[in-house]
Amino acid sequence: MLRYCFAVLLLCISSVSYSAIDTYEFSDEANRARFQVLAAELRCPKCQNQNIADSNSPIAEDLRFELHRMLETGADDDQIVDFMVTRYGEFVLYRPRMSAQTYLLWYGPAALLILGIVVVLVVSGKRKSGNKKDSATGLSEQEKQRLDHLLKQDQDK
Repeated sequence: MLRYCFAVLLLCISSVSYSAIDTYEFSDEANRARFQVLAAELRCPKCQNQNIADSNSPIAEDLRFELHRMLETGADDDQIVDFMVTRYGEFVLYRPRMSAQTYLLWYGPAALLILGIVVVLVVSGKRKSGNKKDSATGLSEQEKQRLDHLLKQDQDK
């Protein structure tokens, strides 16, 4: 029985080694290094948060192939990134470029932070400048006088 379990285990392990692995031949080491950098910087259009180097989706395989082809034909990094952005949009970049379409993305968080600070300052300023309240009762002088007046009316009845 142990021999059969061991045989099945060996078959399972050996089938993993037959899985497809992308292997690309590069003309020089500089292209290999550029391939690795660009593949890590470009996001897979199908996968939400994986770059094309880590993704196993068919589109990522196609993008890796296209990246290899463009590197070997002599395209520079900007041309490759422009091609990918033209084809798939700014989504393929982990760090989108500064443009009219991405101003909100770049400046939105800072604007919201500043707006939040302004709101907090305005609200706290109104509380401080509002009626001065007694720390023991939490009532202002005007509210104390009104309460005393109402209590006197109630006692008179």
